[in-house]
Amino acid sequence: MSFLQMPSPLAARRLFLGRTGATLSGAAVALLAGNDALATQAGGAGTQDVQILNTALGAELEAIAAYQLGAESKLLQPGVLDLALRFQGHHKEHADLLARTVSKLGGKAVLAKARYDFPVEQLTSQADVLKFAAGLEQGAVSAYLGAVPLFGHRDLAKAAASILGDEAMHWAILRQALGEAPVPAAFMS
Repeated sequence: MSFLQMPSPLAARRLFLGRTGATLSGAAVALLAGNDALATQAGGAGTQDVQILNTALGAELEAIAAYQLGAESKLLQPGVLDLALRFQGHHKEHADLLARTVSKLGGKAVLAKARYDFPVEQLTSQADVLKFAAGLEQGAVSAYLGAVPLFGHRDLAKAAASILGDEAMHWAILRQALGEAPVPAAFMS
């Protein structure tokens, strides 16, 4: 699969969860922040929820590595490099939060792979790197859409829906940097 193709729905779900915001419910914030007492009051999270969170963690770790690849490529102009590093920082925050949440819910957090299969030979210009990153962010948006109904714990579903906006903004900004319409359609699928 080339880096410009849409990932499968299952692969897209891997990148569903980013960071919490002020609009999340108290129970969702408690679950994501690891407040055991409040999480228990909220009803806790099931094994499937932990699996979804862990899958998201794996994808966040992959995104961190992808942005690192772009940053080290020497293909990005200073302003674009700053943007890539900022988005990488968001993914690092996502990964830290996800790992803590998985642990607090009784799971074992996945670790980063030693090597990712990125299309390095196809990244020969700034535009190539931006298209690669935009494809990852587009996959994250699709993943949020796919993950929301999969959660057994409603507050985690609400958190995933809230986080969708962050990934959509990343995607829109990268599209804008490529000279493309930042919002290509009225609906996402």
